[in-house]
Amino acid sequence: MAKPTSVSKESDRLIAIVDDEPDICELLSLHLTKAGFRVETFLNGASFYQFLERQVPHLIILDLMLPDVDGLDICRFLKQNPQFAGIPIIMLTARSEEADRVSGLELGADDYVTKPFSPREVVARVRTVLRRHQTPVTEQPITIGGILTIDPQRHEVRVAGEKIALTTTEFRILSILARRPNWVFTRNQILNELWGDQKWVIDRTIDVHISKLRAKLGKAGRLLQNVRGVGYKIET
Repeated sequence: MAKPTSVSKESDRLIAIVDDEPDICELLSLHLTKAGFRVETFLNGASFYQFLERQVPHLIILDLMLPDVDGLDICRFLKQNPQFAGIPIIMLTARSEEADRVSGLELGADDYVTKPFSPREVVARVRTVLRRHQTPVTEQPITIGGILTIDPQRHEVRVAGEKIALTTTEFRILSILARRPNWVFTRNQILNELWGDQKWVIDRTIDVHISKLRAKLGKAGRLLQNVRGVGYKIET
């Protein structure tokens, strides 16, 4: 099952809400539907997993505290599965501790909203995250070091011809570095490209993603270089 393609009409985009509180599902569904999105809601992880067997949403709003499974486990499953790794995720939870925010982001979540929240803010964040995942049709595949190929349109990365499964955040970090080979990006520059001015994201998040990227890229991992005291670059 392929990753949903980017489209221009919000009415073509399906948002999945996974939260065990019916009132929250109803509130978000109402506002997202009013904003022009299609919406499916799920009160537990089991029903959501069953849904994934039939359809792939364009974005998931995922609560961390579910009755049958931890939301972080769902996030981990999605990001480790090539079939679903490209789906953007907004974490929705009552947890406000930094450790929980970082855990979600390190697993590949795209944004984080804490309860209580403004429904209009959630709709705005959904639009922002979806815009980030739109790929300009003019972007062409990039090959680096004769071994690593990044295809923005297909959202694919290959090492020596073999497809590598990356989370959305890992793919975006690699794409940022690959756009300017040998150029050193500071952690703050990478953070700003990924999440703008959302200050709750910390520098260590980038280090964790880079470490996971190196491991997944195998023999191409050597291309990701750490410039001590500055940041990271991709070496040609």
